[in-house]
Amino acid sequence: MEVQSAQQTVDAPVEKHRHKHTWTVDELGPRYKWIALSNTTLGMLMATINSSIVLIALPDIFRGIHINPLESSNTSYLLWMMMGFLVVTAVLVVGFGRLGDMFGRVRMYNLGFAVFAVSSVLLAVTWMDGATAAIWLIGWRVVQGIGGAFLMANSSAILTDAFPAKQRGLALGINGVAAIAGSFLGLVIGGLLGPVQWHLVFLVSVPFGVFGTIWAFLKLRDTSERRPAKMDWWGNLTFAVGLIAVLVGITYGIQPYGSHTMGWTSPMVLSCLIGGVLVLIIFAVIETRVANPLFNLSLFKIRAFSFGNAANLAASLGRGGLQFMLIIWLQGIWLPQHGYSFEQTPLWAGIYMLPMTVGFLVAAPVSGVITDRIGGRLLATVGMVATAVSFLLLLILPVDFNYWAFAAILLLNGLGMGLFSSPNRADVMNSLPPTSRGAGAGMTATFQNSAMVLSIGFFFSLMIAGLSDSLPGTLNQGLTAHGVPADAAAGIAALPPVGVLFAAFLGYNPIQQLLGPVLNQLPADQASFLTGRSFFPNLISAPFSDGLTAAFWFAIIVCLVGAVASWFVGKPKPLAATVPQESVGSELAAEGGELVNILPDDTPTAVLQRPRRAVGRPGEISGTLRTNSGAPIAGAVITVTGADGMQVGRARAGQTGAYALDGVRPGTYTLIVTAPGFQPAAASVTVNGLGAVHDFVLLGGGVVAGTVHRSGGTPVEGTAVLATDGTGQVVGQATTAHDGKFLLTGLPAGEVTITANVDGHRPHAVTVLAGAAEPADVELLVEAVGVLHGTVTGPDGLGLANATVTISDSQGRTVATTLTDDEGHYELHDLEPGEYTVVTSLYEPAVRQVDLNTGETTTVDVDLASGARADAAS
Repeated sequence: MEVQSAQQTVDAPVEKHRHKHTWTVDELGPRYKWIALSNTTLGMLMATINSSIVLIALPDIFRGIHINPLESSNTSYLLWMMMGFLVVTAVLVVGFGRLGDMFGRVRMYNLGFAVFAVSSVLLAVTWMDGATAAIWLIGWRVVQGIGGAFLMANSSAILTDAFPAKQRGLALGINGVAAIAGSFLGLVIGGLLGPVQWHLVFLVSVPFGVFGTIWAFLKLRDTSERRPAKMDWWGNLTFAVGLIAVLVGITYGIQPYGSHTMGWTSPMVLSCLIGGVLVLIIFAVIETRVANPLFNLSLFKIRAFSFGNAANLAASLGRGGLQFMLIIWLQGIWLPQHGYSFEQTPLWAGIYMLPMTVGFLVAAPVSGVITDRIGGRLLATVGMVATAVSFLLLLILPVDFNYWAFAAILLLNGLGMGLFSSPNRADVMNSLPPTSRGAGAGMTATFQNSAMVLSIGFFFSLMIAGLSDSLPGTLNQGLTAHGVPADAAAGIAALPPVGVLFAAFLGYNPIQQLLGPVLNQLPADQASFLTGRSFFPNLISAPFSDGLTAAFWFAIIVCLVGAVASWFVGKPKPLAATVPQESVGSELAAEGGELVNILPDDTPTAVLQRPRRAVGRPGEISGTLRTNSGAPIAGAVITVTGADGMQVGRARAGQTGAYALDGVRPGTYTLIVTAPGFQPAAASVTVNGLGAVHDFVLLGGGVVAGTVHRSGGTPVEGTAVLATDGTGQVVGQATTAHDGKFLLTGLPAGEVTITANVDGHRPHAVTVLAGAAEPADVELLVEAVGVLHGTVTGPDGLGLANATVTISDSQGRTVATTLTDDEGHYELHDLEPGEYTVVTSLYEPAVRQVDLNTGETTTVDVDLASGARADAAS
């Protein structure tokens, strides 16, 4: 009972904590990972659809709230409706990833779904007009972005926890398809719903948001181990201020300033850019000095994480502004040239861009499956090169193109991005320590979202720079040639080119907006021609081509940079591991700051055992993990790294202590074993065509010393002393010396139960805290257990049944009472050493004195007939 009680006091809090906060994937069943995938895919799809759905619907939204976004006083509304969502998610996503690591990824993800659903409802019920409505919409779009940041920051980490390494590429690939395809689908959905009723653009997200919130709350469970840490408030503040300042500076840099076509020389823009960069430098300094940084800069020591994020940043820079350029190209030039009115162009622009979405939807999941088998470096590199080729083809495509050639190029672009996206995401997430997956995913999303905003600014700036050289002269010449007064034509030609771009982007007739009252002074046929479908597209074709050239060359360069970075992620490695659960509770000792010695396979050491057999199954590394007493160690994590230091796979030991990793290619690998409470161990193994087997014996750092003695102080020599952990496993054993002393070493750090069991004595158990810094001292007192038995007989020598036998100690106190059986026998147990008096009460009492020595069994027969002393036998 003492041992069980001690164990219960150790185990109960652990069970309560685990069931209250975290689950294992095994407990949730094999279907849980697919539930996690479907729910997070819905969340990512919603978040990314809403990042782009307003782009095509902006004309209908502004008409609905009765605002002309091209007026100089309203341009800020246009910019923040376009970019507010992206700016907010870029700033907050990394902090929300850290919150997921600290307080539970599923909890933060559920909160994001709820925020997203509520903000969608409030956007859909907008009832105001004018500037009030614009501010209301922008404000709730920002809140919607906050919900999106929660979803984006934690979805990848939830999937990485739920899926084993060998299926992670597929899962992240499908999730990545939703993330990027959503931005394309948003264009089509916005184009379809906007003309019907602009409120539907926001209302469409409400049922999915409500359903997703309830579904996530009911079905998703935290399978990650919470990491107690403090929030890096100074880091969050400086990062948010610095990044917002930079992004705001870029946003306003594309607007005209004074006589300049763009605002890059504006004091406000320069202050935002320079000040933002300085604050971000301060942020970087802070991150190197705080205990729990927002940006874990040590993650950049991981090669796959560093180069993978560099490639993702380059890809996002190339992809982010492409949508805007294609929308302007289609809406401002190509669609009007081919018979579409300016009012129809937003919808058809989204439809004609579908080949890009199709290419991505096809390539991303396929590349995810292939990544699980051969690694992601080659696929990601090929994807970036293919994307660069697609930009090169767009560069040489004439402005008035054949649509099928255009569609084929967009398909190639989508295929390239799909080939890149899934492998890149899998490589980055697989490289992260488990307890840093939330923060790492948030950092990746921050780079991606920030790059999207930067890309928009770069593309617009390059387009405006290209237009500003030739557009004024072309406009002036074209307008005067068709009857517009010279002073009016010169005034229009002097207007900033950004107005022309925004008009084309919104599907407005730019000439009608620019000429205004001048049209009333022209003949009807001239006015009709100038505002028709052909004049502006034909006029702007040449200047627009100049702007596209600069933008597409920028995209080609960054895609090639992304290809180089993808190649340096590392050699393709099979992510093979028979891992029943990839919980974040187990992390490499080296990543946690512990030093481990890498020992060759034949190094003599108490920690390593020689392999049980020379070979294993082909392509498999296997073995067992045990304590120095031979007990299996369940739940230990075995990490396999290649000769280049890159992680190849991970496995978790089962209840029997056995582990196995399959699908490993021939070569030399390092095995690193970590288990809570035990010292880490490492060994080198060579896998040939037959595989390899290696067993480990793990030693803990705990030491317990003590003495076993009897109640009288006599030491007990040669008795066994056992140490058991909270699960009842024997983790150590020793034998007492002549002075009763013992020493237990190599115990797992933490609470252990020490038990001594001596024949004829009660076992004694004590729970102590085993630590390496100072050995725990234990004194075990074993108490002897005496037994007294005999027979009560009558005058005829026959045994007397039901005679009462009472024994009392030397002080006359009754110790025990019993009745004889049918043959007169009695037996009394659990008596302490000492002198007792045996008394019967069936006949006239007969009294006998008896000495009971330690550990002895003594027989006392009482003859009621003669009253004589009976012989005693021990």
